[in-house]
Amino acid sequence: MPAFSVPIAGALFGLIIGSFLATLILRWPEGRSVIAGRSSCDQCGHQLRSWELIPVVSFLLQTGKCRKCGARIAKDHFAIELAAALIGGLALYVAPDLEGLAGAIFGWLLLTLAALDVKHHWLPDRLTALLAVCGVAASLLVAYPALQDRLIGGLAGFVSLAIIAAIYKSIRKRDGLGGGDPKMLGAIGCWLGWQALPLVILGASLIGILVAISWRLRGENVDAGTMLPLGSLMAMAAFPLWLFQTAGTGSLY
Repeated sequence: MPAFSVPIAGALFGLIIGSFLATLILRWPEGRSVIAGRSSCDQCGHQLRSWELIPVVSFLLQTGKCRKCGARIAKDHFAIELAAALIGGLALYVAPDLEGLAGAIFGWLLLTLAALDVKHHWLPDRLTALLAVCGVAASLLVAYPALQDRLIGGLAGFVSLAIIAAIYKSIRKRDGLGGGDPKMLGAIGCWLGWQALPLVILGASLIGILVAISWRLRGENVDAGTMLPLGSLMAMAAFPLWLFQTAGTGSLY
């Protein structure tokens, strides 16, 4: 198989994964089954045919609207499918083997958590636990980070943010972090190792500052009580760090 075809295959597979993830992100918070039942329009209930379920292509062919009632299809589906394709393509570009597939899984799980955090300020324990377990299991495929660094990263990520959250609450008498944020940083540490955790926090902080600035430029109020989805910010910082770590020497340190 030509080398260039591997990332292309990763991107195409990512489109399929992204379609499933978009459905999961829509249905899970509503308590609806992700697997049971045929896909249908959320407005009129029109059951979608196979050609209406082709990732990205169907959205473009239908100009983002339901063919039956004309209701607009949520752009989240389109964005998540494209993001999942990009993740799959990039992961298998930097590592066209099982390590790349593991990295794609890392990115797809981060994408799901990020979307749920943005839309619902929710980081499900089952999903962060799966992220952590997959990170530890990935040590069977690659030498860096070493298993002990991943385990320390899991513990250090969780404990560090949990302590910060407790100190903030004791001083301000209110929650400053969501309960899922320490668990997510710990799960990211299981992938990148403890040495990368400061870079994850730094990257998340810089992205958060840019988000806050963009809100202010749009005229939105931003103050100490404004909620920023830290889990999403950490996800956006973590996957590029994995790419750099994998494409470089195999280590960030």
